[in-house]
Amino acid sequence: QVQLVESGGNLVQAGGSLRLSCAASGSIFSIATMGWYRQAPGKQRELVAEITSGGSTKYADSVKGRFTISKDNAKNTVYLQMNTLKPEDTAVYYCSAKQTYSTSWGQGTQVTVSS
Repeated sequence: QVQLVESGGNLVQAGGSLRLSCAASGSIFSIATMGWYRQAPGKQRELVAEITSGGSTKYADSVKGRFTISKDNAKNTVYLQMNTLKPEDTAVYYCSAKQTYSTSWGQGTQVTVSS
């Protein structure tokens, strides 16, 4: 079992920045990939960015060049640096940890970008 706790969500003006954090605990040795997903009202949950245990990264086209995913192995924490935020980035952001046979999810953190 992996437990994930997100933090860093907030209300920010368009053009601003936020950094989300996701702290993992439990069976962290089993994690292959960690990622950030988001879900806006009335929409499906979508991948924002992910990072493998080897450090490879993947981004949604809508956030490329604006968001950066990174991790601190010593702190078992993954970060999502979000710059040049847009109103359409408003959503609940969820941290995920993919293991061999399952995926764990955090409780979500709200990001609201005002125009």
